[in-house]
Amino acid sequence: MQVILSLITIAAVLLVVVMIAANLTFIERRLLGLWQDRYGPNRVGPFGSLQLIADMIKIFMKEDWIPPFADRPVFVIASAIGVTAALMSFVVVPFMKHVEVVDLNIGVLFFLAFSSLGVYSVALAGWSSDNKYALLGSLRGVAQMLSYEVFMGLSLMGVVMLAGSFSLPAIVAAQGRIWFVVPQFVGFLIFLIAGVAETRRLPFDLPEAESELVAGYHTEYSSLKFGMFFIGEYAGITVISAFITVLFFGGWRGPFLPGVVWFFVKTFAFIFLFILLRATLPRLRYDQLMGLAWKVLLPLALLNVLATGAIVVALHQ
Repeated sequence: MQVILSLITIAAVLLVVVMIAANLTFIERRLLGLWQDRYGPNRVGPFGSLQLIADMIKIFMKEDWIPPFADRPVFVIASAIGVTAALMSFVVVPFMKHVEVVDLNIGVLFFLAFSSLGVYSVALAGWSSDNKYALLGSLRGVAQMLSYEVFMGLSLMGVVMLAGSFSLPAIVAAQGRIWFVVPQFVGFLIFLIAGVAETRRLPFDLPEAESELVAGYHTEYSSLKFGMFFIGEYAGITVISAFITVLFFGGWRGPFLPGVVWFFVKTFAFIFLFILLRATLPRLRYDQLMGLAWKVLLPLALLNVLATGAIVVALHQ
């Protein structure tokens, strides 16, 4: 019975996450149109509601072309790594009390491990394409993601110290009195900035800077493989938003409504924040991006860990 329940949970999580990631392509364009005072999708179906279906048909009907000079096996598998890494991160997400695929006592480490695997998708896509624009885009992406992963991990150490556990349900349970965004506001800001950089979204989308690198590391991709990069990006946004909710905003906790409703309300609030950043902020220069990482976020993250550790030790003496 437990095995059947686990399989049903896995299937439901996969279905929900993939549907959210796919529909975000439509939701983002509608919100960008609203915030930038212009039309979004509005021709296909009522209010453009069938635009997603039209896009899917278009992607499936496009020629699935692989450049003759590309490393075929690596070229094909690179597009699937990012999606797989994002989906695997949801294994440890508690959607409400006792509703998750698995409760690991190292849930935070599991998330950090799989989020770091997304680097391989970017690196292998650029290298296997044998294209200078794609290679430069992947080098930028790898340097950016490896740098910001350091601060993403450090930003969570304060939460782990306050909760006394790496288990995500235990971290949610520890937020019964107060959400960790209050005592760990600096950690929250660092994690949010690192999450935007990890998903390569504006203002940190330098690996795909169209004016410089065409389409960056996926310049040579087409059809379904090109679509998988987009699904992986939106799944990554959903993962980061879900973990912000769990780690800093009490997860499923909230009055009146069922826990799963609160979880998705909070998660979608941060997804909309990702989209709002794209609508409002310009792209940073690459030296500004790396300077922010090592000159600002690293000292802040270390100070946050030091201060939190001192407070926790003082309170337990």
